[in-house]
Amino acid sequence: MTSTTQTTRHVAVALQKGGVGKTMVSINVAGALANRGHDVLFVDTDPQGNATEGLGFADTYLEDAPHLASILADGEGDLADIVLEHEEMDVVPSNIDMFTAEAELVSAMQGRRRLERAVDGLLEERDYDFVIYDTPPSLLVMTDSALLAAGNVLIPALAEETSTRALDILFNQIDTIEANFDTTVREIGVVANRVEPDGESKRMMDWFEDTFGDAVPVFEVRKRVALKRAWNNSVSIFEHDESSDMEAVFDDIAAHLEAEL
Repeated sequence: MTSTTQTTRHVAVALQKGGVGKTMVSINVAGALANRGHDVLFVDTDPQGNATEGLGFADTYLEDAPHLASILADGEGDLADIVLEHEEMDVVPSNIDMFTAEAELVSAMQGRRRLERAVDGLLEERDYDFVIYDTPPSLLVMTDSALLAAGNVLIPALAEETSTRALDILFNQIDTIEANFDTTVREIGVVANRVEPDGESKRMMDWFEDTFGDAVPVFEVRKRVALKRAWNNSVSIFEHDESSDMEAVFDDIAAHLEAEL
């Protein structure tokens, strides 16, 4: 791939609460950036491999080494060996052995820094404008690794009361990472996902704006069947043959990332 900029920009899409549509947001943000002419690398750090499946690479999830797990845990191979070409982006797929690798990385020397080093090695060989990291629904090693590698986090959350506690936990974890690794992880936006036209969603959207509006933008993604159909066809909404008003929202997110990073 040929880069159109001098500096690669990194974004982790992270929230430890499951069921918030984090992977759908990750894929469509990556698709929006690609649609705007950027070369994008998508890194699936989730041991469950949902993004790997959602981008059409389910078969690679069960392949033998080298894969992301062996590269991080055993130092076998490098990311250039396993990058896959999707019509919108390049993809570093997850693998079933990531479950074992994540446990090993807890006690490994510089375990949480290995993803960062692996991506840096790839960037010495290939040029990308953006790297998007999809993270697990947990605050374990791989989420920490993605936050450290990215230095920027885009936060998906549902427009419901349970999100307030989940956000508090994430911010506490970011504080811990910053203190332990002498680094900064910058919150660059909140994506309120699957917003419904009801009272609870309205109250939560008001809360998001009151809480984050002066610091970072809050993007509202409404529940749309077209987004699910795009997923079923292994593409973002931008390559799907069915249009959706949510394309404009993801394009706004991409424009924000361009401007801020």
